[in-house]
Amino acid sequence: MSQTVTPELRAWIVAQATAGFAPDAVLRAMVEAGWTEAVALDALEHTLSEHLAQRAPAQPVSQPPRRRASAPADGAASFAPALPQPDLRGAPRLLDAGDREVAVLASLRRPQLVVFGNLLAPEECEALVAAARPRMSRSLTVETQTGGEALNADRTSQGMFFRRGETELIARIEARIARLLHWPVSHGEGLQVLQYRPGAEYKPHYDYFDPREPGTAKITQRGGQRVATLVIYLNEPVRGGGTTFPDVGLEVAPQRGNAVFFAYDRPHPATQTLHGGAPVLEGEKWVATKWLREREFT
Repeated sequence: MSQTVTPELRAWIVAQATAGFAPDAVLRAMVEAGWTEAVALDALEHTLSEHLAQRAPAQPVSQPPRRRASAPADGAASFAPALPQPDLRGAPRLLDAGDREVAVLASLRRPQLVVFGNLLAPEECEALVAAARPRMSRSLTVETQTGGEALNADRTSQGMFFRRGETELIARIEARIARLLHWPVSHGEGLQVLQYRPGAEYKPHYDYFDPREPGTAKITQRGGQRVATLVIYLNEPVRGGGTTFPDVGLEVAPQRGNAVFFAYDRPHPATQTLHGGAPVLEGEKWVATKWLREREFT
């Protein structure tokens, strides 16, 4: 049964925030009262954001729960988000990524998702594929039971990782991503390149590490949780191969040089970041994936 956010509920949320209750405590109270966590979190974000816009700057009120970054990206002093994200204030059509202007093609509030155009030039896509091709092997997934890596029947691609800053091309792309998303290069994993041949896919999954699994503590020692994902399309399969988001009924078609970005403020399905790589039906698909962490990734 669907739940409706009523004016009475919004008034109650504002009253709790004004009284000094932390957003996490308000969220917990709503869940205990029977609200689903996704609805409760969305109500908190929208209500407090609207309320803040109506208040004078000298009248603070508790913000919705967000992670805090350990440091902002270089050059991001005027816009230091709690999660990696582009600056979409003012509804820009183009964003400054340092050495390149990147187009904003589409965006969602929940999940926090943006489709970018022109993130990579065609020759950069070709160079990444050429550099990665000799090093490809069957893709592994992080194994949260043990903290290691393992083959996964849900993932049938070939892949490899570049070390952070391994080549001039990799360093240039990483600096561009850091400026675009306002997140330090040091807080990113190495760029992974994946190849999907006909029939290959990656079934829907989450990119964060499940905190309930025994191996997660070991995995997060190297930089904390993952908090965002950027998937860059390096070519265009003839048919299939889109990036799907089942919770919101969205599929992003692969277009060379474009990318889809999504962030998740905590490791929970309420972020609605369930996603997958649809099967390639004809041709092949090449993508580069960048995962961003809470802290410096070592």
